[in-house]
Parts: sequence; structure tokens; C-alpha cells
Amino acid sequence: MSFLIDSSIMITSQILFFGFGWLFFMRQLFKDYEVRQYVVQVIFSVTFAFSCTMFELIIFEILGVLNSSSRYFHWKLNLCVILLILVFLVPFYIGYFIVSNIRLLHKQRLLFSCLLWLTFMYFFWKLGDPFPILSPKHGILSIEQLISRVGVIGVTLMALLSGFGAVNCPYTYMSYFLRNVTDVDILALERRLLQTMDMIISKKKRMAMTRRTMFQKGEVHNKPSGFWGVIKSITTSAPGSENLTLIQQEVDALEELSRQLFLETADLHATKERIEYSKTFKGKYFNFLGYFFSIYCVWKIFMATINIVFDRVGKTDPVTRGIEITVNYLGIQFDFFYAISSSKSSNVIVLLLAQIMGMYFVSSVLLIRMSMPLEYRTIITEVLGELQFNFYHRWFDVIFLVSALSSILFLYLAHKQAPEKHMTP
Repeated sequence: MSFLIDSSIMITSQILFFGFGWLFFMRQLFKDYEVRQYVVQVIFSVTFAFSCTMFELIIFEILGVLNSSSRYFHWKLNLCVILLILVFLVPFYIGYFIVSNIRLLHKQRLLFSCLLWLTFMYFFWKLGDPFPILSPKHGILSIEQLISRVGVIGVTLMALLSGFGAVNCPYTYMSYFLRNVTDVDILALERRLLQTMDMIISKKKRMAMTRRTMFQKGEVHNKPSGFWGVIKSITTSAPGSENLTLIQQEVDALEELSRQLFLETADLHATKERIEYSKTFKGKYFNFLGYFFSIYCVWKIFMATINIVFDRVGKTDPVTRGIEITVNYLGIQFDFFYAISSSKSSNVIVLLLAQIMGMYFVSSVLLIRMSMPLEYRTIITEVLGELQFNFYHRWFDVIFLVSALSSILFLYLAHKQAPEKHMTP
């Protein structure tokens, strides 16, 4: 009887998660995009529901909600479903919609979709060969085999995003990194843009007048033919006429310059708005958060380096420890929500987002397990099987360090180059 009650609780929560994912998809994530394929919405919402269920089960493990046998069953069921979605369902439909957009393959789209899925499966399976992620005694389609490979991809994505986010967040929020932009700078750049536009208009007017003169003289109808005729028309011009080819080249160069000036002007306006926003109360608050995340970024980079050098596995970072202290000692509750958004509007992009989201959640379970006390991770360890958990933590540290350092270099070069660009006469 208790198993039925526990199952009803899990099914009800999954239905709620599914509905929330559906509403979030329609009203927030892709509110400006008319989705015509309901299967895409269903796959996205189902992936969202089962991803949230995994974190719900982690909370149930800590709080002791449901019987241990029920939790084990639903852990097993949830992992099987999410792996089927990530390994079989989503990749197949991605290939299906890619093939459907190619007219030559439209009639045989089912066949080519299967071929694309088999290609994906080959590379997905070969992915596990260079990594010490699993014992060879497990079967081909076992949970351990599938989740080990999903974990490698998901942890890599998590580390890349975390490394970039840890650097980009303080760079975005801190007013220290803002360039000193004044109204005089903006007016000077806008004046250059207007002068460039006037030059373009003047040269196009000259071209139009030259063509009119040539047409009136009948020169347009007597165009030279052949290779040497074309060369002659480029290098010489009729008496009293302009060399249209050279003028057109000048116009093309000026139009490219005008595009660059327009982008730089828009960038200066955005920077000016950020400067004004940084002076508000909310802007000062985010500026403070920027300093906090800068310290956190340095700490994470330092600890990732220590973990790699000394071959150790980090268990708890300052943020996790702070949340733990807050929950245990201050009694404050936290609600976690993970979401992704994109301005793209195609079925393939939506399915790719669902794939990334599912892998992100599965990888989060692998990494969160290490931060949990031993008494709370028993069932999770039994369900996940004999995975090399320490490898995923070391791999995360390596990718995080590479991503963070690369982001620092990229943002430094971009920040250094921007003032030089605006100072160019």
C-alpha cells in the first residue's frame, strides 16, 4: 500500500513538472516562436519533468521521504527513462528534422534519420574508449554503460559553462570593467558615421550621373566583349566619364566602414547605459555581487589547480558550504530552478536544448553525489552502478580550469582592444 502511495506522489510531481515545463516553454522560453511540432514540445517537457524529478529524489534522500525501496525503484525508473530520451529519442528526432529540411532526402527521411542516429551511436559509444569511466564487465545497454558516456559529455558542458560563467559574471556586473564613455565620444563617433554616409551618397550620385551621361551618349549599348575588352573597360574610361569600377570599390569600402561605425556606436550607447545603470541602487547591488563572484572565481580556479596537481577530489566549495550552513543552522529554504533559453526558433535547436538540459541534470547528480554525506548517497550509488566517480570530478576541474583561463584571456583581449578601436581616427 505504501508503494502505491509513494508512486502516486512521484507521478503527481512529474505531471506538475511536465505542466510547468510546457508553460515555461510556451510563455517564456519560446514565446515569440510558433511551434508546429507538438512532439518537440512533448519531448522538451518530458525531459524537463524527469530532470527535475532527479533533484526531487535527491531531496527525498536527504529528508527521508518515501520508503527506501520506493526511492530505489523510482531512481531506477527515472534514470532508464531519461537515458532512453537522451540516447535514443532526442538524437533520432534531431536527425529526422535535419533530414526533413533537405528536399532531396525528404522522401527517404526515415531511412536517412536512422542512418544519422546510427552514426551518432557509433561516436557516442567510441567516446568512452579513451576514458577510465567504467568496468568492462557491464553489458552494452546497461545503465552504467549509457550514463558513463552521458556523464562525460554532460560534465564537459557543465565545466565549460561554469568556467566561462565564473569569469564573465563579474566582468559583466562590475563597474570596474566599464569603459569611460562620455557624450562627447558618442557624438564624435556619430559624426564620423554621418560623414561616411554622406560620402557614400555623394559617390553613388556620381555613379548615377555617369551612367546617365554614358546612356545618353550611347556608350552603354556598345560595351566591349571578351577578356581584353573587360580589362580595357576597367583600366580606361571614356572622355568626360568616371571609372565606375573604382568608384564602386570605394563605395563598398565605405559601406563596410559605416557598418563598423554603426556597431561601435551601438556599443558605446550600451556602455553608456550600463554606466548610468551602475549608479542606481540595483546597479550597485550587482556591482557588489561582481566582487563576490570575482573572489569565488579566483577560489574555484585555485582549488581546481590544487585538485589537479595533487590528484585530489574536491568535495565542497564555498557556495555549497554556505547553502549547507544556511539550511542547517538558519532554517532558510532554497528553491532551485535550472533553465535555458535561446532566441533560435527551430525544432532542431529546441531538441538540442532538451539534450543539453538532460545531460546537465544527469551530470549534476554524478557531481552532487560526492557532496552528500555517506548515509544519503547509498541508493544513488547502487542505482548508478560501478562508475569511476572520482574521474568525473577531476575531469570537471580540468575543463573548468581551461575554460576559465581561456575566458580570462579572451575577455582581457576584448577589453583591451575596445578602447583602441574607439580611439581610431
